Amino acid sequence: MIVEWRKASRSTSEGGACVEVARFPGAVGVRDSKNPGGDRITLPVSAARELAARIKSGGLDMH
Repeated sequence: MIVEWRKASRSTSEGGACVEVARFPGAVGVRDSKNPGGDRITLPVSAARELAARIKSGGLDMH
């Protein structure tokens, strides 16, 4: 299976918190764009949607 990773829309070329995401059958993969050969997490689609919603709402901000 060929996996197409794409940089998250909020990632920038200036470094910082850059992630890439990919669709798998029934799941979403997330990895560090600066270390594409490193570890990744794979979440069920529903969990990935919930995580994205919490990030967008600021529910996971570390202040």
